[in-house]
Amino acid sequence: MPDTFDWNNQTLASLWWVVWVFAVTVVAFAAVAWLLMRFTRWGRQFHRLSWFYFRPGRTWLSWRPILTFALMLLLAIAGVRLQVLSTYSSNGIYTALQELKSDEFLRYIGIFSIIAVVNIFEVMLSYFITSMFILHWRTALTDRILNDWIDGNAYYRGQFTEEPVDNPDQRIQEDITSFANDSQDLAVGAVNSLVSLVSFTLILWELSGPLTLFGFEIPRAMTFITYLYVILATVIAFRVGRPLVRLNFLNERLTASYRYALVRMRDNAENIALYRGEEVERSNLLSRFGAIMQNYWALIFRGVKFQGWNFSITQIANIFPFLVLAPRYFAGQVKLGDLTQAASAFSNVHDSLSFFRNSYDDFASYRATLDRLTGLLDVNNAARDLPIVPTDNGIDGLRIRDMTITRPDGDALISDLNLDLEAGNSLIVQGPSGTGKTSLLRSLAGFWPYATGTVRRPTGNKVLFLSQQPYLPFGTLRNALTYPEQAEFVTADRAREVLQQVFLGHLAESLDEDDAWWRILSPGEQQRLGFARVLVNRPQVAFLDESTSSIDEGLELALYTLIREQLPDTILVSVGHRSTLNQLHSHHLELLPDGQWTLEAPVH
Repeated sequence: MPDTFDWNNQTLASLWWVVWVFAVTVVAFAAVAWLLMRFTRWGRQFHRLSWFYFRPGRTWLSWRPILTFALMLLLAIAGVRLQVLSTYSSNGIYTALQELKSDEFLRYIGIFSIIAVVNIFEVMLSYFITSMFILHWRTALTDRILNDWIDGNAYYRGQFTEEPVDNPDQRIQEDITSFANDSQDLAVGAVNSLVSLVSFTLILWELSGPLTLFGFEIPRAMTFITYLYVILATVIAFRVGRPLVRLNFLNERLTASYRYALVRMRDNAENIALYRGEEVERSNLLSRFGAIMQNYWALIFRGVKFQGWNFSITQIANIFPFLVLAPRYFAGQVKLGDLTQAASAFSNVHDSLSFFRNSYDDFASYRATLDRLTGLLDVNNAARDLPIVPTDNGIDGLRIRDMTITRPDGDALISDLNLDLEAGNSLIVQGPSGTGKTSLLRSLAGFWPYATGTVRRPTGNKVLFLSQQPYLPFGTLRNALTYPEQAEFVTADRAREVLQQVFLGHLAESLDEDDAWWRILSPGEQQRLGFARVLVNRPQVAFLDESTSSIDEGLELALYTLIREQLPDTILVSVGHRSTLNQLHSHHLELLPDGQWTLEAPVH
């Protein structure tokens, strides 16, 4: 440490240093970020995922993400400056010990204590700001990707794309969290490393001496050797760790597939138990788990090479500065404080240069996360681009013109269907299995991409589709009853009345109990709840896909009669196999093989 080093001027000098470095860092970071987003694939992926959040607008809130990130950079730079000052205070402490100067020792202990206290506050503030930043970013990104997944029924129609996405639930829940955390860690870590690199290189340059090697004298030898040593180690580490990108991607996909299989077994526990399918399920689960283990072994073997190389480099680096400076120390050319400060500076330069090498594993995982999130957005866009039967909002009935429905392979299910239903009409759709009954309902709903023609019908909450097993959402029984409306859509008295009408009066007192009702209710009870949902929502058109298959014929007659009495103007379109349904409908559509069909309508 130079004898002229004046601690009284360091506070003001450090403030100016932080401001100047911060300004340079912001400009350089913006330039590098632009280049990465323009010329690298993963940079473009980041831009696609996050520019909506960071793009500044006319309001103060729109600038908050950028300003918060700038504050994080400022705190990181201030932290580096505190580390630099800490090395000078440590130098003073060791030098005072060597020279047996107690006054100087106490003075530098006091300086070190002040720096330590300020550093503690800087770390605490940085942690809070970073956590808040990630929380807001994760919330905004979740909202955006969740909306993108739901918009245009992409969550359903995505299965019809050329490359359906696997485990969207994991991508929305886990990958968004990983993306926000890893983006912050890598960006701030890179800035911190580069600022540290410059700051401690200056110290190392100041304390480095010449080194004679093979007859040649190398000035400032330790600085040059440090850079050469770490850069060579980093290049080799990149080559060793390159396969980790693909292996991490596979690990995420295989793990999510295994977890989904476990959830599916839990949701279908009763059916599996009745079939006594435990051995088949066990075999399936172990097969999926085995694929995870096989990939994980590949990760382990590659990780052993990667971590072993990095750890070896780090261990050698621990003694490197002492080996280089020891001859000068024993010759009295440097003091003990200089030696320890040089070792600390070398360690910081080494760690800063090694950031990208040590972070390669994290960056490999980060690349996999980018691929998974942008892959989900790609499939969502592809799903929305799939063909759809044009649907006009008509309030006076249901009209189908020139509708042709095919299988994915192009084979015709229904050809040139034309149909008119007025308020109060009802239609039963029947035919052998595989003739397109359910596909017809999917086409009318706008989900089936292999259909052409035009449809005119009520839209929004004026139409209700009821599947064979009604979907029961999380929440109370009232949530299940009013779905897709909110629970407050119906009063408790009206809800209990409807439950009585569909022969579910025994559930009236459980209306506001929050439970897994899809497991508690039998298939027949769930179908009766579906009819109660029709009564509560009062649609103009109700599509019922085998909605009485788990109900006996007498109860089926009672429920259809109830619907017709309570909702006389509602158009009913039912799919079913029972002949008893014919008498409950005014029109009869019979689907035949090879796209043929017949329609029986009442004669006026």
